[in-house]
Amino acid sequence: INVDEFLEKSSLYIAPIDPALWIGGLMKCSDNIFLSLKNHLTILILMALEATVYRHQYFYWTQNQILPPVTGSLFNNIGRENLDKGLLNCIKYCLNYSFYKFGLEICFVAAVNVIGQRMDLYALIHASWLTYLLSYRQRKAIAQVWPKYCFFLASIVAFQYLLCIGLPPALCQDYPWRSSHWLFPSNLIKWLYLPDFAERPNTNFLLYDFLLLLFASFQWQVFEDEDQLVINLQAGDNSEIDQDLGPAGLSQFSWVPNFIHCRSYLDLMKVLIFKYLFWIALCLIFVTATARINIFCVGYFVACFYFMHFGQSLQLKPLRDILRPWDYLIAYTTLVITVKNLLAVGSCAYLNKLQINYCWLIQTFAMYCTIPGYEVGKEYKMLHLGKKLNSRMFDFHVKNLSLNCS
Repeated sequence: INVDEFLEKSSLYIAPIDPALWIGGLMKCSDNIFLSLKNHLTILILMALEATVYRHQYFYWTQNQILPPVTGSLFNNIGRENLDKGLLNCIKYCLNYSFYKFGLEICFVAAVNVIGQRMDLYALIHASWLTYLLSYRQRKAIAQVWPKYCFFLASIVAFQYLLCIGLPPALCQDYPWRSSHWLFPSNLIKWLYLPDFAERPNTNFLLYDFLLLLFASFQWQVFEDEDQLVINLQAGDNSEIDQDLGPAGLSQFSWVPNFIHCRSYLDLMKVLIFKYLFWIALCLIFVTATARINIFCVGYFVACFYFMHFGQSLQLKPLRDILRPWDYLIAYTTLVITVKNLLAVGSCAYLNKLQINYCWLIQTFAMYCTIPGYEVGKEYKMLHLGKKLNSRMFDFHVKNLSLNCS
């Protein structure tokens, strides 16, 4: 650790300390106080606007003796019975109840986004929770533990906010990981998301966690709404069907009209989605396998060839046999995400030491730090820059596809 460089960055030593800033004092802005209050005023205006709209709707319903809508939807006259009656009605239904139908999947994608954006200790905790939730598989079982997950997200956001605030600098007391005999490297402090006077924790990570908490709270409400008969009749039933049924048995319980002959634009859209989505998913799996050449990609190659071997004939098997290989692929992807987060402590915090004697480990597991802000070696920076220049824009698209598929 370069002590001189640390002393140049630490706010305890570079300038006099104003205690008012830590307790929320206003910034000095040359008699223009609006710069310090604009965010607070924006929140106040939005809250006043929301309350005004709600009161206006309430008075309108009361004056005209109208019952409030059962669900807070955009189109009150659009329900599950209108889903198959034209493309416009289908779009309206999706605007009304897209989160009601796919909210759980959106929450899982948001959790993966948090993990990919952070790649630190808390990302590893999120990956552990994701593995725990996916292990239940059944929607009803996940709904039982979902309140605990929401409580965890709320607690961890509040705890990280306190870490970002840190100790008052006016105490002139540095943190133990900077002042004790066992000094932590700066990269390890960032990976552990510890408060530091030399460089504060990245507060942008709180935004990703908050969005995940917001989606999880919405999904908690969805789980409660699923038990209400009125909402099920309006939005549709989210209960899972029997996995032992085959295609013939499933057709007996389906009230969706036959769309194979494409009698409307809605039928054409259904054919494109349900007939070719299987091959689009295979393309994403193949891109994920070839985007990064490392040991993790072997599993995606095996999965890609397995699905190509059976093709669309896999969809003619009983539902349990159809879902089993996809469950295995999801489990493998979750394992890869967790292991990569665990290896991030080496690729971001101790990469310079690993380059000396463990280059084979770096190449085998593709250990490179994808999060900006970490201090990596100059040689590693040049190699990473050369790789970026050689891959050009294709690498950018492949990375996005890999993140979406994983």
